[in-house]
Amino acid sequence: MEPLHVLIVDDEAELVTALEERLNLRGFEARGVTTGADALALLAEKPFDVVLLDLKMPGLGGLEVIKRIKQEQPGMRVILLTGWGSEEDAEKGKALGAYDYLMKPVKISDLVRVLLSACDREEEGE
Repeated sequence: MEPLHVLIVDDEAELVTALEERLNLRGFEARGVTTGADALALLAEKPFDVVLLDLKMPGLGGLEVIKRIKQEQPGMRVILLTGWGSEEDAEKGKALGAYDYLMKPVKISDLVRVLLSACDREEEGE
């Protein structure tokens, strides 16, 4: 089966690197960037199956980025990730088309499950 292509967008470079490594080890094709602007530029040039998007970032925040993603690629699956979220932010994100909303720190097993679910896939071996 073709691996899922995941774009990780978070202003914490160490988190991006760690998630890239962990997802790639689990058979995903993960690529990360640290700004909303970089994410939008990369999405314009390369196809991804799902975006893992931090909600609170300097510059273009997650809510603005998801608005732009959904304008350009309405079918793109977006999962919001934050350490500073609230129910209000979750509702705003879902109203904009987010598939799900996860809190940091996220367990990699939970993240994998949500990524696969967002793309209508199941974990192998389970």
